[in-house]
Amino acid sequence: MIKNFLLGCNLFTTAMLGAADIQYPVSTIPAELKQNADVVIRKEELKFKIVSKSKAVFTVNSVYTILNDRGKRYATSVVSYDKLSKVNYFSAVAFDANGKQIKRLKNSEFYDQSAFDGFSLYSDNRIKVANLTQGFYPYTVAFEYELDFKYLFFIPSYAPLYAERTSLENASYTLLYPKELEPRYKTQNLNSQPVKTQLTDGWESVAWSFKNLLPLKFEPHGPRKEELVTKITSAPSTFSYEGYEGSMSTWDTFGQWINSLNKGRDVLPLETIRKIRELTANLKTTDEKAMAVYNYLQNKTRYVSIQLGIGGHQPFEAQVVDNTGYGDCKALSNYTVAMLAAAGVKANYVLIKAGQDEADMITDFPSSQFNHVVVAVPNVKDTIWLECTSQTNPFGYMGTFTGDRKALMITESGGIIVKTPAYTQDQNMQTRFADVSIDEAGNATASVRTTYQGLQYENGGLYFVVNSGTDEQKKWIQQNTDIPAFDVTTFSITNNKKKIPSAEVKTNLILNRLATVTGKRMFITPNLMNRINHIPEKNENRKSVIVNRVPYTHVDTVVYNLPEAIYPEFVPEPVKIKSRFGEYESSYHLEQGKIIYMRKLKMNKGEFPADTYTEFVEFYKNLNKADNAKVVFVNKT
Repeated sequence: MIKNFLLGCNLFTTAMLGAADIQYPVSTIPAELKQNADVVIRKEELKFKIVSKSKAVFTVNSVYTILNDRGKRYATSVVSYDKLSKVNYFSAVAFDANGKQIKRLKNSEFYDQSAFDGFSLYSDNRIKVANLTQGFYPYTVAFEYELDFKYLFFIPSYAPLYAERTSLENASYTLLYPKELEPRYKTQNLNSQPVKTQLTDGWESVAWSFKNLLPLKFEPHGPRKEELVTKITSAPSTFSYEGYEGSMSTWDTFGQWINSLNKGRDVLPLETIRKIRELTANLKTTDEKAMAVYNYLQNKTRYVSIQLGIGGHQPFEAQVVDNTGYGDCKALSNYTVAMLAAAGVKANYVLIKAGQDEADMITDFPSSQFNHVVVAVPNVKDTIWLECTSQTNPFGYMGTFTGDRKALMITESGGIIVKTPAYTQDQNMQTRFADVSIDEAGNATASVRTTYQGLQYENGGLYFVVNSGTDEQKKWIQQNTDIPAFDVTTFSITNNKKKIPSAEVKTNLILNRLATVTGKRMFITPNLMNRINHIPEKNENRKSVIVNRVPYTHVDTVVYNLPEAIYPEFVPEPVKIKSRFGEYESSYHLEQGKIIYMRKLKMNKGEFPADTYTEFVEFYKNLNKADNAKVVFVNKT
């Protein structure tokens, strides 16, 4: 699979040709490549040719044999282009299991349409789509295309295998270039060396080849697959993009190029400067001033995506955002930096790779790895981080989208690597109190108050729902209340927009048949709605480390009010579990007419050795057992 990272724009790829009478019969695939596979990559040839600092050509030739319905996504190839890139040719051919050609797409059968994403105001991105999906299996598809780029800024990276249940027969990845424009590359999980060839007229090539790769199997609770796959990442050193020449040989020079794009675009109208100064005149601290500017930004602007050539990297001028009230992440961040400057607050434009499960930035390989921009405000004790695209984001909160990762801060002299905030076990806190009244038939009513703090604020999309209407909020409660059967009678959600944000969710519930009644006995699982039911699958030959990326703490208190005729017959013993992965304790307290259940779970962040996986599974088994323990009551009447 090809992975490209381009700020503000994505290049989708698959690829290439097929022809002749009999090609790629399924019978010639080695048996071991078909085992545990949905798709066999028969051939994948990628060539990236650097013609000059402002021109490159990318050709892709791929053939996939699709063995079953799970692999049919490979039957469609999508090629993205814009005003700075042109599709020179694109062909698509399908073959049956015997290798006989059954379909060749005509020009009129390729879909060519705007790559509308639903939030881009300006975009020249378009896509060509070739769909060769067949109604039977197995069959083979072949795609070939060539893209002509009027700039040199990124080079598509390559991972020969990226998904499970996909094997590979033959593949190659080749870079061609004039010697003076030799690109840089970095390999991951690859021991073999590339073949470097001196060509004529000062040209060179470097190439990698791959043969007979068996399907990958990603182990659960492990590193991101980006870290596990074999991958080649490439980048130019010197380049030109719509007349803006630059170098990415170091992060400093890359930052200098970003500065050249942004130069002169931070000028605000005098009236806006006056407003910002009035707004912050009586505020003393950097924190107070930054918050005032951020609130002004959120009330005045909205986010739209801008994708027009260099506009994928260069922000709108600050005065344009001020006049129109909209911009993309680059424009809004640039605008925010300009307003903070008007308030006398120094701030920096920061490039970042955003996304909840994005791979880490490759810090020792300067290149275009970013898809988002935020703002950093240096402060006395720590840095204030501002997400400028959201009208509702709490001030200073990064969260899972941009938190706990490296980023590139743009300074006057260039670029420096910085780290965004990571939230701690005590900050990622979920606290719940439930008061439950149960009758002799096992039916109950409950009043539940839950506070979600830190990254828990995002649970199930809660941080969006706090700003939504009551219908969306009720739907969230129904989807995120982990009780088998319940009805919501009343509810409320309160948003607390601090740097460590929280939301308080209050619900009143009807819980029919909460308890199981058999004869005179009643059985209750005291852990009302926070049970660990997932037990990791066994794996005796674990290869990869165990990874827990998010530390958190859960505290639950559930008070059960019992009918007068009910008394406890069996109460589980208190449980304490301590492990390298976390700590757990639960206990029961009896009072007149009541039983109080208390539970606390602390999960640790970290990487743990592969040989501790059996201990990891046992830890979850013990949590599951403790969380599903039952209290037995007897009816005296």
